[in-house]
Amino acid sequence: MTTAWQRHPRDHPRTVDTTITLLLFAAAFPGSMYGVSDMTTPTQWWPCILLAAPSCAALLWRRTHPLPVTAVAIACAAGMALAGYVMTALLLAPLMVALYSLAGHTERTTTRNVTLTAVILVAGSALIAEPATDSLALNVIGPVAWLLLPAALGTTARFRRAYLESVHARAEYAERTREEEARHRVAEERMRIARELHDVTAHHLALANAQATTAALLIRSHPAQAEQMVNALGDTTSAALREMKATVGLLRRSGADEDSLQPAPSLAQLPGLIAAHTAAGLTVTLTTHGQPQPLSPGADLTAYRIVQEALSNVAEHAHTSTAEVDLTYHHDRLSITVTDQGPGTTPAPETTASTDSGYGLIGMRERALSIGGRLHAGHRPTGGFEVSTELPLHPYATAEDSTP
Repeated sequence: MTTAWQRHPRDHPRTVDTTITLLLFAAAFPGSMYGVSDMTTPTQWWPCILLAAPSCAALLWRRTHPLPVTAVAIACAAGMALAGYVMTALLLAPLMVALYSLAGHTERTTTRNVTLTAVILVAGSALIAEPATDSLALNVIGPVAWLLLPAALGTTARFRRAYLESVHARAEYAERTREEEARHRVAEERMRIARELHDVTAHHLALANAQATTAALLIRSHPAQAEQMVNALGDTTSAALREMKATVGLLRRSGADEDSLQPAPSLAQLPGLIAAHTAAGLTVTLTTHGQPQPLSPGADLTAYRIVQEALSNVAEHAHTSTAEVDLTYHHDRLSITVTDQGPGTTPAPETTASTDSGYGLIGMRERALSIGGRLHAGHRPTGGFEVSTELPLHPYATAEDSTP
């Protein structure tokens, strides 16, 4: 947990730099008391202080201009070495802080070149001022070690900061990706629910409308047949309520057991669908070609919903009493064709709205595309309307086989 005193340096960097500058300038006074020639006799202190002042003052801009600050510190440190002072950590401290800041804010190549330059200038100046062989450790080894240390620490700090920033960026990207994926899944689920509700309501309402219209026409001339039609109307509305209740119930359920859910509609229920339309006055002919094969649950539901929507459009808009449903089983796909014998090739206004721009045709296309199929709908040259689709029998197995 970050405490208040740990947050203070980050929140007040100018105060921290000022404090460091004053402390390093104060350290220059004891550092100026030693010389190589005579370690026990203090040398003149004022040249060292004059050179330490600009070196320490420049540290106030070490965060924004690390390279110029380091250049000033190198020049001052080389001047101290030429003046004969022992380049201890007390006198090299401003240059060490500058090198640390340089390594933390610039690239590795710049840090390496500047550090090498500082080592050569400071150690070379010390050797020029005191070329005696017995002072090699003080003039060369010590300054080299003190100057390489802050450069290495600054580079390590920069790498660590870059690593933390990359981790933070990856975490933010992962969070955004999860949110986008969640929104995408919610949108897909809304579309799926919208298609299901549209199929349920549109089919049953279109069928109920056809039954009610037929019953109204037959109520005087054929009362017995009209009574059958009214009874069938009750069955249609009851089925609509059951499917609507089941669909909406899924939305309210937070964790439903699979055993409690009703099976999804499939092509096995196609005879009942055709019987309901036949009772409403639409004669539907079902033809099957090829050997029937089992479909995946998604393909089976999609095939049923496409036939259901196509027959609903025929009953509501085609102004005809006949329709044909053709199922053709191929090796790896199922072809479905729903045609009607509507009058002429020019559709009525309501037909155009339903088939060209309505949600029924859009929903059928989306269903077919969702499992890797395709759908085509349009007017026939000889009259009427046709909906044809090709669906893969096993879309998930096909996708796995195509995966390298």
